Amino acid sequence: MWRGLGYLLGSLFAAAVALFALPVLVVPAMAHAWASWHRRRADRLLLSPRSDPVRVGTWRVLGWLCASIVTGLAFGLVVVVCVGNAVTTAVTVPLWWALPPGTPAGGFAFGVPLSGWGTALTLGTVQFAIFAALTCWLVPLLARLHARICVALLSPSTAERLAQRVETLTETRADAMKAHGAELRRIERDLHDGTQARLVAIAMRLGVARESLGEDPEMVGRLLREAHESTEEAMAELREVIRTIYPPILADRGLAGALTALGSRSAIGTTLDIGDLGAIPAAVEAVAYFTIAEALTNAAKHSRATRTTVRVARAGDRLSIEVTDDGIGGADETLGTGIAGIRHRVLALDGTVRVHSPAGGPTTITVSLPCES
Repeated sequence: MWRGLGYLLGSLFAAAVALFALPVLVVPAMAHAWASWHRRRADRLLLSPRSDPVRVGTWRVLGWLCASIVTGLAFGLVVVVCVGNAVTTAVTVPLWWALPPGTPAGGFAFGVPLSGWGTALTLGTVQFAIFAALTCWLVPLLARLHARICVALLSPSTAERLAQRVETLTETRADAMKAHGAELRRIERDLHDGTQARLVAIAMRLGVARESLGEDPEMVGRLLREAHESTEEAMAELREVIRTIYPPILADRGLAGALTALGSRSAIGTTLDIGDLGAIPAAVEAVAYFTIAEALTNAAKHSRATRTTVRVARAGDRLSIEVTDDGIGGADETLGTGIAGIRHRVLALDGTVRVHSPAGGPTTITVSLPCES
């Protein structure tokens, strides 16, 4: 009831503000910002997941604006009347009780004049009980009704959802293509500047050694030793390049085993809660692995956390990941590439990412990935 009371009084105040600021709020940018704020309030009241900014047509938003003013004023005034009468009665009944017997109390209760402390106490108590009961019954009901009206009017239609999905997929596919191109260039550069250069040097040493077989056995031995060392270094570099594409540990131990190894190597304490994952496509496994690795790295480097918790579970055709740390919070996606990189990886597979990081913590990154096999 108290949450509903605060919500309705806030809606009443917001409706009064909107009524006087209507010329400003009809501007599309302002109307969408105002609607997004109301939608977040409604989601908090209904305990719904945090919603993204409102992305419906301007005419829909303007229609909601008119409805919010009407419902906000109507529902808010009903609550003010109920609460006001209950509070007023609760305050004045003790004053009537304090009056000497036979003293006129003045005032009315249910339209009946109060002739003394007896009638004041009886009728006042009845009036308080009735308005208190109305408040306890009406406030949650009206608050939920107002919030549901807000959510219904500001939720995109099927056509709008489809258009938004197409737009999101188009953007994420374009980002994925850019990231894929950048990744291919990085791999080519690593192979060209590292592994290929070492292989060329090995070939040259072996060529010189072959030509010097009968002339300088000592030099041949030194060249073979250097070629052997360079071969091991080239193999290490090649394994490192492969690891950035698809970690071999995923192929060897699966996602659960890879995450166990990842948690044991984390710079801060990590608790793993991994459910029965079943068969997961390799692309989804790689995104899940790199997402958790990046989240643990961010927690160790930026959040001042001492502990992280990783939960991975599968429900039907969705793989859910939740990484929570006990750090200072305040994670800002625009200040670095860590969370942005996670988002790009996940959106490329048509997944979702939510980051909840209030100042003071904790920070929670929630990821959902499609994992149809």
